[in-house]
Amino acid sequence: MTILQLIWYSVTTMYVDSSKSKQNGRIYTRHLLRESYREGKKVKHRTIANISRCSEKEIAAIRLALRHKKNLSELIEKGKSFSQKQGLSVGAVWLVYDIARQIGIVDALGITRRGKLGLWQVIARVIDQGSRLSAVRLAGVHAACDVLGLGKFDEDDLYDNLDWLCENQALIEDRLFRNIYRTDKPGLFLYDVTSSYFEGTHNELSAFGYNRDGKKGKKQIVIGLLCNEAGVPLSVEVFTGNTQDPRTFAPQIKKVAERFGSEEVTFVGDRGMIKSQQIEQLASEPYGFHYITAITKPQIEKLLKEKVIQMDLFEQEIAEVKTTEGLRYVLRRNPARALEIQKSRQDKLKALKKEIVKQNQYLKEHPRSVVEVSLRRVNDRCKQLKISDWTLISASERVIQLTVDDDILTEEAKLDGCYVLKTDLSEAAATKEIIHNRYKDLALVESAFRTSKTVELELRPIHVRLATRTRGHAFVVMMAYRIVKELSIRWQNMNLTVQEGIDELATLCANEVLLDGAVQFNQIQEPRESVKRLLDATNVRLPKSLPCCGIKVTTKKKLQSSRKNT
Repeated sequence: MTILQLIWYSVTTMYVDSSKSKQNGRIYTRHLLRESYREGKKVKHRTIANISRCSEKEIAAIRLALRHKKNLSELIEKGKSFSQKQGLSVGAVWLVYDIARQIGIVDALGITRRGKLGLWQVIARVIDQGSRLSAVRLAGVHAACDVLGLGKFDEDDLYDNLDWLCENQALIEDRLFRNIYRTDKPGLFLYDVTSSYFEGTHNELSAFGYNRDGKKGKKQIVIGLLCNEAGVPLSVEVFTGNTQDPRTFAPQIKKVAERFGSEEVTFVGDRGMIKSQQIEQLASEPYGFHYITAITKPQIEKLLKEKVIQMDLFEQEIAEVKTTEGLRYVLRRNPARALEIQKSRQDKLKALKKEIVKQNQYLKEHPRSVVEVSLRRVNDRCKQLKISDWTLISASERVIQLTVDDDILTEEAKLDGCYVLKTDLSEAAATKEIIHNRYKDLALVESAFRTSKTVELELRPIHVRLATRTRGHAFVVMMAYRIVKELSIRWQNMNLTVQEGIDELATLCANEVLLDGAVQFNQIQEPRESVKRLLDATNVRLPKSLPCCGIKVTTKKKLQSSRKNT
């Protein structure tokens, strides 16, 4: 075959073939995207796609594009009916959508309407946080429906969608897990818990408990986060607010074994999480799992007293002690942490002295005041600062005095910056350095909590009451955190925060292309240099155009108000 014949063979013309048929008294319209081509002297036709599901506007747009495919600028020259106007913001929503696609969240949620609504909740949480009502308002500014292919929705749809997310959370988490681990399963899991308080009192899961936020008198929920060794969240679970940390641990063991199918597993948890009962659960049949945790200060003092470990071991960079029971203790003193504790102790002593000066001044200026009252106030302050073990408060001749017990203080300070890790892993499985580094990786979970609760994603305030919706809300935040974490990695050399990058991309809007006053499609212009750099760093490519659904998303409250006015 010559080159001329090859060109002749490949010349094609694409067109839309429409026809109508009548069946059982109903008229059906069929649209096919077809092309005609030559083979020698014969003209043949073949079908590329059935586009019957497209709307009439979309069919018209396809016909128009095919008619002017050689030069789309002809559309402008054809007449005065062509115009453009600023459309919705597209940069931020497209970027977050594409990152969600790249890391498997889009596939995990699925292509159903409920899956797409869940995806919008995740995207909205990354872009601008807030309640379900604010997520609906956000869709009126960003091209959510055009990018995701969504129909109209309001805040009630999003609240119902939280129920669906809760019901299908295990299935979605399993899909996300398989997207990361297609063959090999992880051998190490990081687990930690946090709490989040409520301003209200009617949430079904809220209860009074140990409040990590320092909000006394506030009900709360407890949130457990299971991560892989890189700090990527794999599962989130919400418990009632009075649940103790160790009681949240057993479900994680079962989850890793049964749902994730992992076998050779090591759990890393802090001293308040993995205790004797949890160690027994890990080692029991059918699990046989291992652990890395830390021990408390009283436990360290007990080991010193029993001469299992010695103080001079803390002077080494990383020391190790093995016991006959197969346990290993990894010891280290953190000099920076030791200085922090010493400074904190000095600041507390300074605060106590300031209170004593204040009370002595008051006693001097008020001769009829009772010394015991001032003395009680100083003692209360001492207990509040938690330094009463090595300080003694006394009064003599209406003057309050402070005495520091140097011996007790020296004993108190000897373990400053010292910590001891405990594990049942063998030396062949992990060196002391690996054990130490893996425990330090718990900081990744703490970072996830900080970002999720306050910094970027605003887990609180929690604007829901039902247990299912509370769990769905926490699940949305977990998936949003995975996107934020991915963006922070890709933008690590950009000298900006993730939120600043999102805000910059949100300034990129589409142009609505209109013919005869009707919107045909969204045209996306070449972004300016600052936006282009952000997109290039994330390996995201903007499309040249987007379909325009023409859907105007409004809140239910606004829609009802509009109907009343009409």
